[in-house]
Amino acid sequence: MKKLALMLLALAGCGGPESTVRTVPAVDLARYTGTWHEIARYPNRFEDGSGLDCVDVTATYTARPDGRVGVVNRCLNAADNLAPREANGSAYAVEGANNSKLRVSFFWPFYGDYWVLGLDEAYGWAVVGDPARDYLWVLARGPSLPAPAYEAALASARAQGFDTSRLKRVAQSAAR
Repeated sequence: MKKLALMLLALAGCGGPESTVRTVPAVDLARYTGTWHEIARYPNRFEDGSGLDCVDVTATYTARPDGRVGVVNRCLNAADNLAPREANGSAYAVEGANNSKLRVSFFWPFYGDYWVLGLDEAYGWAVVGDPARDYLWVLARGPSLPAPAYEAALASARAQGFDTSRLKRVAQSAAR
């Protein structure tokens, strides 16, 4: 009986595939840089907090001379007459993760996990989240994503145990 209890405890500690978030095998940062449009996201305090409703959201990534990645997030705040908002930060690749795990900071010394969970072969869409499954974004190179591509992106998130019913579609105008 004691052995059975120990085995059950050991198995519980291992967790199943739904307990471990896995990234894509590798990300080519040269192909990943540029502007991405936010198609959907888990609501979060940075974009949906008090007096905030970010629309027309973009994230622009640039290679920096120091080997880091520059990050500029922009949106229009629909809760404030479409006032523009911008956040500047930087990211570095986690060693041994083939650029699929980044640590991003907008307020040094605080960093957040930015894990690429799904990525279109042509780098037309990406799914980004964190290992705790608190954050999730679906990104695309343009302000819209065709339904089959969006479904493929959602499938990659679901495969990592993310609840895609929590996603909020982001309004994107073609003007930006």
